[in-house]
Amino acid sequence: MLRIALPNKGRLVEDIRELLADAGLPVRSAGDRALVASLGGEFEAIFVRAQDIPEFVADGAADAGITGHDLVRESNRPVLELYDLELGRCRLVVAARDDSGVHRVDDVPVGARVATAFPRLTRRFFEERGLAVTLVPVSGAAEITPHLGVADLIVDLTSTGSTLRVNHLRELETVLTSSARLITAENGAAMRDEPKRLALEGLTTALASVLRARGQRYLMANVPRAALERVKEILPGLTGPTVIDILNGGAFVAVHAVVAQQTVYRTIADLKALGGEGILVTRIERLMP
Repeated sequence: MLRIALPNKGRLVEDIRELLADAGLPVRSAGDRALVASLGGEFEAIFVRAQDIPEFVADGAADAGITGHDLVRESNRPVLELYDLELGRCRLVVAARDDSGVHRVDDVPVGARVATAFPRLTRRFFEERGLAVTLVPVSGAAEITPHLGVADLIVDLTSTGSTLRVNHLRELETVLTSSARLITAENGAAMRDEPKRLALEGLTTALASVLRARGQRYLMANVPRAALERVKEILPGLTGPTVIDILNGGAFVAVHAVVAQQTVYRTIADLKALGGEGILVTRIERLMP
């Protein structure tokens, strides 16, 4: 049994559950407040605070976990990031009030107060820039602190920057970019115990195959054999289109390929212009390289 620590609340919860379900590992719990759930025969989920997941994993309370890269870096615990799940993309940024007169990080005055829920990352960032600042630890709502006189700057997460703009704050620089990561302990049981290691590899492969399939479509079409060279340019696929002879197809062959969802409309138009017919596009649940 592989124990996986998952966030019990926050912006990643629904995306993670959807990903697990698509990978064939739906969360089955006794209720919304349950602390433990089944993810299938080999996996068990425990629900904890996202910021505590690196600690639980490093200490061996969980064999693996899913949490943000920002929280992994802030924790400074000995964990390995096995896979970038590409969920909850955001940036940790330095921001100041629009009317502060600070337009660059290099403009930050000595001793400036910086409010943040990421003191370790913030301290390291300013030390690397040779700037002495005073940290003001907060657990949330950092955006209000410059307006209350509690801090001169903030270091906080943003996705689009809209919350900063609404609160009359200007981004100065990005400290790091973040997204959800699958993690395990550097020297934990999941790396040393063969059955657990194989289960973790299987989990990583399953999640990666679902993510790889998102934004892709499987296209099938009958095209003139004489136009195959042009068809190969239209359907590069992963390693080129699969070409299949059609029984009694005569001058036509069948081609199958993986195409990007956002350009599939153009691919269909190009194939039809070459005389393609019987075009079928379908979703892909999993995609292995």
